[in-house]
Amino acid sequence: MRGQVAVSAIEREIGGVFVPVSNIERARDWYRGLFGLEPGGEIFFGHIHVLPMAEGSGLVLDSKGFAGPHDKKPAFHFNTSDVHAAREQAVAAGAAEVGPVTDGVFFTFKDPDGNLLMVADVPPAPRS
Repeated sequence: MRGQVAVSAIEREIGGVFVPVSNIERARDWYRGLFGLEPGGEIFFGHIHVLPMAEGSGLVLDSKGFAGPHDKKPAFHFNTSDVHAAREQAVAAGAAEVGPVTDGVFFTFKDPDGNLLMVADVPPAPRS
């Protein structure tokens, strides 16, 4: 197969990012409030809620087998074009341990389950 380009059935696209949560209803409503969405929304299989995102990958809250938060390093970041306004929004939503804006580009905070999250004003990854 050397020299040939293989066709892949696996697409180079992340379909969803999973966030472990202890209580799906509470997490659903907290995240929806963080993004200015109405509380509520469908819970699938009794433990999954997929947040509607404007673009890119879906954010999947999953309470099945909760073994603790992602708390050492953020697994992803939310995009913003105004990092200071985004930080104020996280504070207003009751986020825990909201850090300072670093390098004028990003800050971190924790959700009610202790998951470490990040918001950043960085250019998108290149598409090819």
